[in-house]
Amino acid sequence: MDLKTNAAKKALEYVKSGMVLGLGSGSTAKIFVDLLSEKLKSGELTDIICVATSKATEEHAVSLGIMMSDLNKREKLDLVVDGADEVDPDLQLIKGLGRALLREKLVEIHAEEFIVIVDESKMVDKLGTKGPLPVEILPFAHEAHLRFMNSIEGCRAEHWLEENGEAAMTDNGNYLAKLWFNEGIEDPYLLADVLSIRPGIIEHGLFLDLATRIVVAAEEGTRVIEK
Repeated sequence: MDLKTNAAKKALEYVKSGMVLGLGSGSTAKIFVDLLSEKLKSGELTDIICVATSKATEEHAVSLGIMMSDLNKREKLDLVVDGADEVDPDLQLIKGLGRALLREKLVEIHAEEFIVIVDESKMVDKLGTKGPLPVEILPFAHEAHLRFMNSIEGCRAEHWLEENGEAAMTDNGNYLAKLWFNEGIEDPYLLADVLSIRPGIIEHGLFLDLATRIVVAAEEGTRVIEK
């Protein structure tokens, strides 16, 4: 059994019958959805209603017979389970390299509890040290948004392109940028504020003060870190 599966199995222990459950996006979250479907089909869990963070997750869940809803109908979610790209010692996250950061954040702010499932490779001492920070930007004047982000000290911003050279798109029809930091992100809160107030920047992949538990799968076992 691989590490992603171990993390997903541990997170499933927190799911109870009757919950309204948020389903994350990405490879680890997909495993969680598969395992949830098995529990529902066996009758070990019942009366679960789910809200998805991406079109791909919703389509996958529907194909497995999972009952779906959305935030228009569900004001509060009991639990969201999702992956992350980086997790620091304060349980702050970078998410969104699966291109669903805006919808993920919208779903996760409505949750009573947000469990993050990762393998040990996603744990970092400082955010922005292993990979880029994804940012969703408006297609209109996108080069202007990139110039602004490149003006941020220590930041190198690039347009996220597909292998064929076309612009990577989100489910919302927006473009994406990748922000690189050679020394990592010195102050995630300050950077979040700088990005949030800029017109044309739709959302950023800094998920701050949202995670309540981190399930970390490692070769020597799976551990749970709580806020």
